[in-house]
Amino acid sequence: MGPESTVPEIQQALLALEDPKARAVNERHGDDFGVNLGKLRGLAKSLKTNQDLAEQLWATGETPSRLVALLIAKPRSFSLEQLHDWSKAASTPKVQAWFLNYIVKKTKLLEELRQVLMAESDSVQLAAGWELTAHQVLKDPDQVDLAGLLDIIEEQMLAAPERLQWAMNTTLAQIGIEHPALRERALAIGENLQVLADYPTSPGCTSPFAPIWINEMVKRKA
Repeated sequence: MGPESTVPEIQQALLALEDPKARAVNERHGDDFGVNLGKLRGLAKSLKTNQDLAEQLWATGETPSRLVALLIAKPRSFSLEQLHDWSKAASTPKVQAWFLNYIVKKTKLLEELRQVLMAESDSVQLAAGWELTAHQVLKDPDQVDLAGLLDIIEEQMLAAPERLQWAMNTTLAQIGIEHPALRERALAIGENLQVLADYPTSPGCTSPFAPIWINEMVKRKA
């Protein structure tokens, strides 16, 4: 594979990398592909950065092709309208995560898209908006109303669909970790709601339960 490879050639190469065992694992997490991500990254690296090819691969609608597209696209070539269109199409967990991390967070339009997504009624798109909000809490907190976010989290997180709940919980934790003046309230909200309190956590990993997460990260920072 190389920069001159065509979409059908890339699709065929991805099909050859399909692993039924990997697909079974991914499907349990809501994803619909079975390609080893290390091998997929290697394929994408051979294609080099190519926005036109990225757009062609994205248009196939196939998850492996879209993951490659996200790796070879040029983030700053996107308009706000195109970012919004791709966000609406990026509905599966892995595609959405890569889209936010590899495209949106590398553009100058992050805050504009965040505001658009935070106004969405669709829970998957709203989850993307909250993921970007968590990013802004950490990187550019002047762009967000931290106390107002805690109000929304306190009122809505417990009943939110799973992906939206995770994104809101991440925002809650980031507020508690990064903003000492709001830490006590963030901890209280987490304790009261008990969201992810019983989530199984592997040894050596930090629990996603916000009070544990906040206190552990504050301790590490100290």
